[in-house]
Amino acid sequence: MSVELNHTIVHARDNRESSQFFADLLGLEITAEWGPFIAVDLSNGVTLDFATIPADHITMQHYAFLVSEEEFDAAYARISERGIEHYADPHKQQPGAINHNDGGRGVYFMDPAGHVMELITVPYGGWAS
Repeated sequence: MSVELNHTIVHARDNRESSQFFADLLGLEITAEWGPFIAVDLSNGVTLDFATIPADHITMQHYAFLVSEEEFDAAYARISERGIEHYADPHKQQPGAINHNDGGRGVYFMDPAGHVMELITVPYGGWAS
């Protein structure tokens, strides 16, 4: 069996708020709730399991998601409609913009818990030949 990521836990101030924010923005669904976790399935079988923990215990993380051009357009429209601060770069030097790296597009924004989320349409370094 090859090694595959199955799930990761995303710390949140409010697991319902963060999971719903993420699912709504990307057109995904909350698929399960058990114990302290609310899960959102990604298309490759990985789940993000959002867990409520005290705010002072949350360490900012970076989560990057490879999406199709159509998914990017839909998510970026939601980001814009909702007035979510976003940037073309991780250092927040280009507010309100997207980037065009490696022949694709990308955008950075924060989730409700303060994690840096990134959407890209082409992997860094481009597609393998």
